[in-house]
Amino acid sequence: MFNQYPNQQGAFGRAVDGAAFDEGLRKHMLRVYNFMMAGLAITGFIAFFVASTPALYVPIFTTPLKWVVMLAPLAFIFVLSWRFDRMSSSALQMTFWAFCAVMGVSMASIFLVFTGASVARVFFITSAMFAATSLWGYTTKTDLTKMGSFLIMGLIGIVIAGIVNIFIGSSALQFAISVIGVVVFTGLTAYDTQNIKQSYAEHYGHEANSKMAVMGALSLYLNFINLFQMLLQLTGQREE
Repeated sequence: MFNQYPNQQGAFGRAVDGAAFDEGLRKHMLRVYNFMMAGLAITGFIAFFVASTPALYVPIFTTPLKWVVMLAPLAFIFVLSWRFDRMSSSALQMTFWAFCAVMGVSMASIFLVFTGASVARVFFITSAMFAATSLWGYTTKTDLTKMGSFLIMGLIGIVIAGIVNIFIGSSALQFAISVIGVVVFTGLTAYDTQNIKQSYAEHYGHEANSKMAVMGALSLYLNFINLFQMLLQLTGQREE
């Protein structure tokens, strides 16, 4: 029997496909955010634990071992960025969790430098800024690709200036880095969110999408951590 309503059935089929894709995208983004928040929880717990345990933080932050702790997260980022396509999704997840744990050790010093109240306050400010910016990046129809190029240039500038300031110790330069950093990492949050959304495709398969979720979580995690640190440098209250 011939189909009497080919156009209607075609439209219905496209609607069903579109609804299925939207549902898959929603689950994918939820997975990205869940990975990111779990990573932040691991980092925060380990940072607080190390800072509360003199037997741990004294040998770490009063010896050259502090440089190993500070540089170790960078090594993890290189591994995750360069070898993710060769790793299974489970191996990628385990590496991400390990990275978050090492970041916790390296960030323990913030609890030694800043008051607990200011750390908590800045964390909630960062969370509100991140949530609003990420939501905008997800919902906006504006193509943020061009903005992303300028933000990456700004990020490179921040890294170079930060390295220089390690040796000169300028408070004015640190203030400028923090102000620019807030702008850059806020913008990168929106840019990366849109990029994660646009890179999702149901036909990639479960394994590929799982790996994409981990890498998306990594990019948002780094934006959150860096935004938090920049705001803490600007508004945090130091221990007396």
